[in-house]
Amino acid sequence: MAIEFAQSPLLTFAAGLILVILLLVVWDLPAFVGLAISAFGVGLLNAVFVADFTFGDAAARTATEFGNGMAGIGIPILMASVIGKSMLESGSAQRIVRAFQSVVGKENSDIALWGSSTVLAIPVFFDSVFYLLAPLARSMRARVGKNYALYLIAVGAGASVAHVFIPPTPGPLAVSDQLDIANLGLTILVGIVVAIPSAIMGGLVYGRWINKRMNIPLRDAMGTTTEELEERANRDNKNLPSVLESAIPIILAIGLVASYTIVDTFKDPYPVLANLQPVVAFVGDKNVALTIAAIAAAYTYLRWSDLSRSLWEEELTEALKSGGNIAAITAMGGAFGALLAASGIGSYIASHLKGIGIGLLVTAWLIAAIVRVAQGSATAAMLTAAGIMAPLTAQLSVSPVYMVMAIGAGGNICSWYNDSGFWLVKEIGGLTQAETLKTWTVLTTIISITGLVTVLVISTIFPLA
Repeated sequence: MAIEFAQSPLLTFAAGLILVILLLVVWDLPAFVGLAISAFGVGLLNAVFVADFTFGDAAARTATEFGNGMAGIGIPILMASVIGKSMLESGSAQRIVRAFQSVVGKENSDIALWGSSTVLAIPVFFDSVFYLLAPLARSMRARVGKNYALYLIAVGAGASVAHVFIPPTPGPLAVSDQLDIANLGLTILVGIVVAIPSAIMGGLVYGRWINKRMNIPLRDAMGTTTEELEERANRDNKNLPSVLESAIPIILAIGLVASYTIVDTFKDPYPVLANLQPVVAFVGDKNVALTIAAIAAAYTYLRWSDLSRSLWEEELTEALKSGGNIAAITAMGGAFGALLAASGIGSYIASHLKGIGIGLLVTAWLIAAIVRVAQGSATAAMLTAAGIMAPLTAQLSVSPVYMVMAIGAGGNICSWYNDSGFWLVKEIGGLTQAETLKTWTVLTTIISITGLVTVLVISTIFPLA
């Protein structure tokens, strides 16, 4: 029988925070093991304090949430590991990097990555964009010989702002629906306006500042050694695939996933598109899209390498082993966050903030921000805040579109150990925990604060009410 204790969600959150820091930072356990133990520990506390949550659930729910995480990211990460390995080894990533640099100049490589990730992340999930562009950041580092922190932050900034501000990405789209906003076009427009300064401050201003103060070395990651990467960086263009062939895996992945989003969004005003829905529902699924992209990347790798087919297969198997480790850590990070959420920390925080006498936009941001820090998921934090604020939107003196943006900004703050995205960035980028905290965690916080400030400023100038 659960013990009734009003502050139990806060106690569970504090215990989970202490445990994960003790295991991962102080004792330096492998990330998967430390996160699993932390999830089990939080589950045991839930069994004590949460009604209808048993000690058996502490184990079963952890396994279930881990499985749910693997169902969502397992195939994409494994296929992304094949894409990354193939693009790096074939020289495709280097070829794309050189094409970027020929257009914007070597000194503006970060802008090229930032712009690419922002555009690509509008129709595609954050994780898919990071899977595809992280190899380009690694290749740029190998070619330039520095600026790896900047390149990773640029990729993360672009993908992150689209993830929380710009429909039809799922988070802002779902929040818009909860707030009963019919004008999706206006939401997209305001989202872009909020996203640009947020990404500039986080991705370019902070990225360039921290890049001068920390030099992140290239490490073996995604099945490719640093030596192999640097060898490709020095190849002559004639020994690399063409720009088009190099970009085919990215074009396929983005195009196929975006096809479903486009058809689903515009099928009502254009009924002819409804005929395509069964097809794009299959090929536009991220599991299928990334599998098709992986096949294309692997074929280019085979064409542009001197490996026999058996050695080529062995190299791809090594990439899959690396991808499996990344997927396991990422899914367990999500399970840890889900067990924290099961403690009721989201509703606990929301109920205590609901009556605070501050502006509605700031209140929405604050609720989303604290829930995000407590349970890890940006989307869950956004939906929690949206559910609480929806009845209050009639009291706004500005357009409710700004409420969507304030909630998105709050939901993006402080990605850390209980967020699967934190582990994704760490493992695919080949970073240490400290490096990930100094780059990714700070980046998400800067985007969140800049987003809120931008919303407050533009809603005052252009209330759109």
